[in-house]
Amino acid sequence: MKSNNEELVIENLDKTFEAGGRQINALQRINLTVKTGEFVNIIGPSGCGKSTLLRCIAGFEKPSNGRVKLGGQEIKGPGIDRMMVFQDFEQLFPWYTVLDNIIFALKVTKKGSSNTERTEIAYHYLKLVGLTGFESLYPHQLSGGMKQRVAIARALSVQPRILLMDEPFGSLDAMTRSALQEELIRIWTKTKVTIIFVTHNIEEAIILGDQIMILEANPGRVKKVVNNTLARPRSPEAADFSQIWEEIHTLLGFKVREQTEGKNFANLFKEERKLSLLTHL
Repeated sequence: MKSNNEELVIENLDKTFEAGGRQINALQRINLTVKTGEFVNIIGPSGCGKSTLLRCIAGFEKPSNGRVKLGGQEIKGPGIDRMMVFQDFEQLFPWYTVLDNIIFALKVTKKGSSNTERTEIAYHYLKLVGLTGFESLYPHQLSGGMKQRVAIARALSVQPRILLMDEPFGSLDAMTRSALQEELIRIWTKTKVTIIFVTHNIEEAIILGDQIMILEANPGRVKKVVNNTLARPRSPEAADFSQIWEEIHTLLGFKVREQTEGKNFANLFKEERKLSLLTHL
C-alpha cells in the first residue's frame, strides 16, 4: 500500500540491452523510494547505468523486469509529470527566443488557456530562475549557465511532479556550477518539486541531496543509499560534510590515504577532494 508521501517507487528494476549479439545487463535489482518534495542524487562511476535509470523513470526506456511507480501508478511511457534537463547546453530550440522556448513547452502540453496566460506563466518562471530581462535573446546569445537556467524554467513551467536532471552542471566552470547549485536549492525550496539529480561529483551530491544513491558498475547495482541530514546551507568545510564525503569516496572504490610523509589528514583530504572534482571520478 502506498504511503501518503511516497512519490516515486522503484521495485526490483532490471534493464538489459542487446548489442553485438550479446546481452548487456545495465541495471540489476534497483530499489528506491522517493518521498514527495525530496531531493535525491544518483552517483557512480561511468557506465554504471545512472542515465539509464533516469530514462526508465522518464519513461524513455522500459524496464526488462520490475517496475517504476509514480503516485502509485506504474509508469508506462513519457509524461509531462516527469520533465528532464540534460547536460547538453543545446537542448533549447535555437530558432526561438528564451521566452518562446518556454511558451512552446506550454503550448504542446496544453498549459494555459490563451497566449496571454502562457506568456504570464513564462515570465513567472524566467523570474524564478533569475532571467528577467533576457526573454528576447536567442540561445546562441546566452552563456552555458544561462542556457541551463532557461532549460530549468521551461521544465518547471509545465508543473511536473518530478524534475529529472542528468548532470546538468557537469560542463560548467566551477564558479558557475557553484552558483547554480545555490540557485537550484532556492528554486527547489520554493517550488517543492521532487528532484532526481545525476552527478559524478561527490561534493555536489552532498550539497544538494537528501538521499544519495551510490551505484556500482557491471551490472549497475545499488551499493548503498546514504541519508544526508546535514543542515542547509551545507559547507564543505564542516566536519560532518567531510565524513559523508569520505564514506561516499570509499563506497565508490577509492581509499582515503593515511597520514604519511609529515602531511596531516586535513591536507590529504583536501588533495583527494580536489582530485575527484577535477577528474569527475
